[in-house]
Amino acid sequence: MITAPTQSTAYTRDPQSTDVRAMSIATVLFFMWGFLTCLNDILIPHLKAIFSLNYGQALLVQFAFFSSYFIFALPSGKLVEWRGYKQTMVIGLIVMAAGALLFLPAATTASYGLFLTALVVLAAGITCLQVSANPYVTNLGPQATAASRLNLAQAFNSFGTFIAPFFGGALILGAIEATPEAIKAFSASALQTYREQQASTVRLPYLGIAVTLLALAVAIALIKLPTTDFTRDFRPGELTTAATGSIWNHPYLIMGAIGIFVYVGAEVSIGSFLINYFGLPKIGGLSQKTAANLVPFYWGGAMVGRFIGSAVLRRINAGKALASAAFIACCLVALTMMSAGHLAIGSVILVGFFNSIMFPTIFTLGLAGLGELTSKGSSLMVAAIVGGALIPLAEGHLADRIGVQHAFIIPAVCYIYIALFGIFASRRKDIEQDPRHPSHATAG
Repeated sequence: MITAPTQSTAYTRDPQSTDVRAMSIATVLFFMWGFLTCLNDILIPHLKAIFSLNYGQALLVQFAFFSSYFIFALPSGKLVEWRGYKQTMVIGLIVMAAGALLFLPAATTASYGLFLTALVVLAAGITCLQVSANPYVTNLGPQATAASRLNLAQAFNSFGTFIAPFFGGALILGAIEATPEAIKAFSASALQTYREQQASTVRLPYLGIAVTLLALAVAIALIKLPTTDFTRDFRPGELTTAATGSIWNHPYLIMGAIGIFVYVGAEVSIGSFLINYFGLPKIGGLSQKTAANLVPFYWGGAMVGRFIGSAVLRRINAGKALASAAFIACCLVALTMMSAGHLAIGSVILVGFFNSIMFPTIFTLGLAGLGELTSKGSSLMVAAIVGGALIPLAEGHLADRIGVQHAFIIPAVCYIYIALFGIFASRRKDIEQDPRHPSHATAG
């Protein structure tokens, strides 16, 4: 049982300075969950081929992963309240390690259901990290630089998403797969043997991931970290009426939550289909392993754009920046739908760059002016991330009917909504003089 922090494992930080050691540890956590989240983009085509799935069935990977985030958000928030930030991080890492270890029996038995179960457990641990590490980072130094710290930590999260496809492509997609025609000719026993052989490529990578996560859990449990009593902001749940009013009376918050829902759905949908999309004869005709080497450029664009956006948003209206980025992203998606070859590949990869500022900007615009309702509003935003479970699943079913390329109409419509939200938010008058307004702040 994990006990409460003692004097030997915690200390009180200087509120006027940033704790560099604690910040360094936190950035490692951001990196890890970004890495593991993006590794799903490698698992989807791999499991699709192994189990002869259609797109709708293959996208259950993202459905299981992001649904877990939605389900475990409130329990994770309660855990933070009960055990504090540090112990929630440790527990989250242990749960993540358990999820990673479940990939071993899933691969040994070649069970798609067990793979999905492993993803649910893994995402439950990541949820603990999300709920605890985000507010912890904001409180590791002066509040005036909180957004800057969170932006830096999220940049490391983007770095994790950038390198994960290289790692996964090299270690998971290395096996030679049989053609669909050959698979249909297998007997039941031969098919099971083939699936076990193909699935075995995930064992070593996820065993290494589990060991790394457990080592991080031990390190964080033993290292002294500053204590903080700030446990309520960003805590999911408790969407009840506050003394100052109800969050449901704030239309920009509601529109922002819908914006988070469609943004996460669009980003995850595109990333989930890239390997299969690049393999289409009309687009690139690339092997899965070769296509996997292009996926990092989609996520890497978001990393580069985040650094650029943090500077740009200091100088221009955040709503206008959001509307412009979403409009360009929509145009790029439309271009990839209507083109072929290098143009189709390049245009869809470039969408990642314009995705970069969307999540933090939508989040900030939705919460602007809420005052005492900010923590409850952020809870609604956290819940809206379930779009990453539902929208990719819808795109998968549509792809089975009209093809992957034309199924991109779903993220295109999502970007239209985000652009409209940015336009409406840019015309908002009641918070223009508020120094917390996004046009005066650094995007996270």
